Amino acid sequence: MRLSESVSGAFRTFGFWLANGTVGHPLLEGVDYTAIFEEPSAIEQALAIFSNVLELDAEGEVLDAKRAERRAAQFIRSYVDPDYTVDPPFEDWEVALH
Repeated sequence: MRLSESVSGAFRTFGFWLANGTVGHPLLEGVDYTAIFEEPSAIEQALAIFSNVLELDAEGEVLDAKRAERRAAQFIRSYVDPDYTVDPPFEDWEVALH
């Protein structure tokens, strides 16, 4: 079984926005988050959060790409901005590395 086009597209879009500096708007608008590219585990964690939060329907279609993106963006913001507080706090399942 392969990923659906919906899931593949969600990951492709997230990766594109992450790389070009536009992920998580408006939360990350104007925030320089390039420091995550110097720490591979930070990118790994952002991708893990995105994939853990992403929900699919019975046919494998993505239901909540924007929510998954926002949660990943909250992690990125907390990584580069020590004054930022993630709300609600991450649950263990959201940040699990599988």
